[in-house]
Amino acid sequence: MNQQATQQRILSAIRARAAGAPAVSSSELATLTGISLATLKRHLEQLVREQRLTRAGKARATRYSLPNDAIADLQNVAHAHSWMGATVSPPWSEPARALLDTLLSPLAARNPVTYQRKFVDDYAPNVSSLLPPNLAQALYNEGRMQGQQAAGTYARKVLEPLLIDLSWSSSRLEGNTYSLLATEQLFEKGVHDGSRDAVMLLNHKRAIEFMVDAVPQYGLTGPVISNLHSLLMQDLLDSADALGAIRTKVVNISNTVYVPTQVPSLLAEMLNTIVERARLIKNPAEAAFFLWINLAYLQPFEDGNKRTSRLAANIPLMLYNCAPLSFLDVDPHDYALAMIGVYELLDVSLASELFAWTYRRALRKYAVILESMGVPDPFRVKHRERLNEAIQAIVREGRRATVAMSSLEPGNDAQQFAAMLDDELTKLTVNNCARYRLTMRVVEDWIARGRPR
Repeated sequence: MNQQATQQRILSAIRARAAGAPAVSSSELATLTGISLATLKRHLEQLVREQRLTRAGKARATRYSLPNDAIADLQNVAHAHSWMGATVSPPWSEPARALLDTLLSPLAARNPVTYQRKFVDDYAPNVSSLLPPNLAQALYNEGRMQGQQAAGTYARKVLEPLLIDLSWSSSRLEGNTYSLLATEQLFEKGVHDGSRDAVMLLNHKRAIEFMVDAVPQYGLTGPVISNLHSLLMQDLLDSADALGAIRTKVVNISNTVYVPTQVPSLLAEMLNTIVERARLIKNPAEAAFFLWINLAYLQPFEDGNKRTSRLAANIPLMLYNCAPLSFLDVDPHDYALAMIGVYELLDVSLASELFAWTYRRALRKYAVILESMGVPDPFRVKHRERLNEAIQAIVREGRRATVAMSSLEPGNDAQQFAAMLDDELTKLTVNNCARYRLTMRVVEDWIARGRPR
């Protein structure tokens, strides 16, 4: 075992004991780690010199422990788990565990770093790969919808659960305290107390609806990313001028020695480069991972960068009709460490395993939802966009059904379409209006007027 691996084993053993018995003797550590006492003492001396451990007592009373700030970090994590609900972590590989040990060392023992543009500049689409190539291909094979469908079909079919899943999971990673049930009720009623948490959730919902509508039409572009940020951060920034705009303010990230670049011209250049590189990546899973990691690493906006990166990661998946990525069941602490691994070391070991783990959880859920829908009605598939346009014209614009159907040729199609339209209007409520790109308020007003058609 090399020196780094040996020291990581020692730190992991102490860290595992920190909650109950933070101070440990060398003999206890020898038992816990299986390292010989002579070798152990040599490494303990070095770890104390580097301030990665503290030592108290003398002779047989000597005890080793983590520095106070590291113990506080562990206690904060435990507290966060108690109120947010602990989740299951992925089964980390050895490289990921080694990275975890490095990242859990005290901040004082880590060297400050700033943005490295080589992380993007050295990436050649379809030659380089952040995900292991076999993993990227496997995720694409598992997540894609069978048959030829218009871009965004998968996301539209699972839109209602996606709105809840992605909005709640992404907001939860930002410390939002709404429960899943409270989020569902908020979306159903659309009425809230103006709290920051409620605004954050509703902003996510609007941003996802925009993305599902805009991506099939515009694809992956800089303006689509900027609009995502604008919708996500509406009423959450001090100035509306910062919505969707390259930041001019200094950004600092807590619990890391990473300092993002503060040069607006570099931020604008690299954001454009990231989008252009992602557009060229043929595998949508790799493209999604590339966007997620690089947008968060760059920090191009004043705030909301990680939120924007999570939603933007769905764009390539939508374009290729793959299952959406909703970050189901991700532990906030795991997420933070995965990001810090990239920020400080450009190491994607944790991030790639977290991405694959949560994506597979999402695609299993949405595959079941699709299966429960049964075989699509060919007539409905054929006239899907026309049905959307007719319902929007009737509900939002107040047109009569006969006017909304005027583009249809007389005959069997027109009669069957009229019956389908009437049935859909009868079933339309605030709980299912998103699939027709209608807001809940517009539908509420239409229902209050007696459902005119």
